Amino acid sequence: MLVLRTSSLPEGANWSYQLKLDGYRALAIMTNGEVMLRSRNDKDFNARYPAIVSALAGLPDETVVDGEVVAIDESGRPSFNALQNYGSAKAILVYFVFDVLILAGRDVMGEPLSKRKELLRRHVLPKLDEPVRDCPDLYAGLPQVVEAVRAQGLEGIVAKRLDSAYEPGQRSGAWRKMRINQGQEFVIGGYTLGGRNFDALIFGYYEGKKLLYAGRTRNGFTPALRDELYRRFRRLELAECPFVNLPEAKSGRWGQGLTAAKMKDCRWLRPTLVGQFEFVEWTPDGHLRHTRFTGLREDKKARDVRREAALR
Repeated sequence: MLVLRTSSLPEGANWSYQLKLDGYRALAIMTNGEVMLRSRNDKDFNARYPAIVSALAGLPDETVVDGEVVAIDESGRPSFNALQNYGSAKAILVYFVFDVLILAGRDVMGEPLSKRKELLRRHVLPKLDEPVRDCPDLYAGLPQVVEAVRAQGLEGIVAKRLDSAYEPGQRSGAWRKMRINQGQEFVIGGYTLGGRNFDALIFGYYEGKKLLYAGRTRNGFTPALRDELYRRFRRLELAECPFVNLPEAKSGRWGQGLTAAKMKDCRWLRPTLVGQFEFVEWTPDGHLRHTRFTGLREDKKARDVRREAALR
């Protein structure tokens, strides 16, 4: 089931709230006594996260649950950067479970979310070990939840309608997400030359079928990450710029504009790679200020990347 992006969330007794976790969405499937952990794009996560797979061994047979693989950093916050660098960074890996689709062979997707939560917490979660955890609800009014998330520097909130069925592959609006603090996925469409590989990434988002330039960044890269990204870039090179709004007439007040002169130092890529980026703000001319790359999003499709609204 997919989550609808929105700039405001509904209030009322029929809605529950959870943290937007900033990890990898994954289904855990127990069938014939074996666990399969699959990404949203149906990639096999078993080899990547063996501790989670082992902890899911207690799932009842013929059961499917939905959740998210998340890295918790040293400050106790979910961190996509820590997830990308898991193994080399000090982080705790957790699989937060928030829904059940099939329970011991019984299809429960038509049951209301409130009932599925009850089934999950009564019949599934007590059988599982760390690092598998319940994804807790936030029991407060929406204004209080928003303020707490903002104060803690967390990414955002997900609202779910308690009487809703589970709708695989659908973005019906029964599940909605709102970003509180700034950051989102963008499509990588090029880079600028520098050093032994590249200096900065050039990125943007889709508006309909058009890829729009949003900004570039040279922040957030270790030498090893630069080498890894550059190896991937070599297979994606394009002769023509993929951004429909380039070149720009001026570089702008903050210098993020890409003029024809600046584009001479750019190299272009097929827009298939999706990265997670942090930033301070959008400028009036549609660019991003003070940007930082935090990692690749292999669970996201480039064509699904749109400009997200943040709560002001």
